[in-house]
Amino acid sequence: MASERITLTVPGPDGDREVGLSSPNRVLWPDLGITKHELAEYVIAVAEPFLTANGDRPVSLERFPGGIDGERFYSKNPPKGAPEYVDEVMCTYNSGRRHPQVVLREAAAVVWAVQMNTVVFHPWASLAADTDNPIELRIDLDPQPGTDFADAAAVAPALRDVLAEAGLTAFLKTSGNRGIHVFCPIEPTHEFLDVRHAVIAASRELERRMPQKVTTNWWKEERGERIFLDFNQANRDRTMAGAYSPRALPGAPVATPVTWEELAAGVDPADFTVRTVPQRLADIGDPWADLQAAPGRIDTLLQWWERDVAAGLGELPFPPDFPKMPGEPPRVQPSRARQPEEAPQPEAD
Repeated sequence: MASERITLTVPGPDGDREVGLSSPNRVLWPDLGITKHELAEYVIAVAEPFLTANGDRPVSLERFPGGIDGERFYSKNPPKGAPEYVDEVMCTYNSGRRHPQVVLREAAAVVWAVQMNTVVFHPWASLAADTDNPIELRIDLDPQPGTDFADAAAVAPALRDVLAEAGLTAFLKTSGNRGIHVFCPIEPTHEFLDVRHAVIAASRELERRMPQKVTTNWWKEERGERIFLDFNQANRDRTMAGAYSPRALPGAPVATPVTWEELAAGVDPADFTVRTVPQRLADIGDPWADLQAAPGRIDTLLQWWERDVAAGLGELPFPPDFPKMPGEPPRVQPSRARQPEEAPQPEAD
């Protein structure tokens, strides 16, 4: 028996496209009964702000053939047989290898990704026209055990102040889970390593001001009950769920741009879901509509980085799957690096 299949009409820049959707009644979020068809209708509804935030850049697709509780895998390069409106760009990775990566430029391509069982979209910080130089500085406020979204929300304004002192304008979105993602639009004048150093400089400055609230310690055992400022999200080929991307979590939450006023009023990230975000956009519009209107520069943050290097603060650890980087400290968990205490000697008879 042939599998069920429907055809969706998707508006595009050059007119409507017909996009096929197989198994439309497959349930992706069992707790709510949200189907593949409903997800496709969601991405059509949010296509304009979604593409503004995630389009025209390399994107990794997190795919779930059997729903969010089943197998998952990442897809980067376009599969054979992808339609002509699904674009690609050649990317260089930290290992030095190169291969093409998916680029989404219109709503039909996003629906095609849903047809390929994509739930979470992970965009790069750089555009397809220049994949080496980011247009965004990103800092992930990651709650550690004993902390939650409210703790991240309490420190985010202080991070905004630090970034403003460096000449940058900060925007924010929920992560779709417990964290907060802070984005600053930047001119694409520096490559990923420089931007990572800028992120470290801003994070260290915030850590000086709020040492009991935030940490840049890479090792979990040293973080304590603080918000981790995840500087490694600024690395090449390190991505986070894009704006308006669903998350593969119960409740079908969505990583959603919010205003600073909403954050101060006590926004609840659980309110932003596949079923609520389209109406939110209809009611208030896209808080990130002007995100790229006036990009800043990271020169001041790089001066802070050089100041900290001169003071003895240098490179921080990279993820374990990255090649060893110049100046990087040893990738050894602190407790494992400590020398064991000398074993007691037996007493003489």
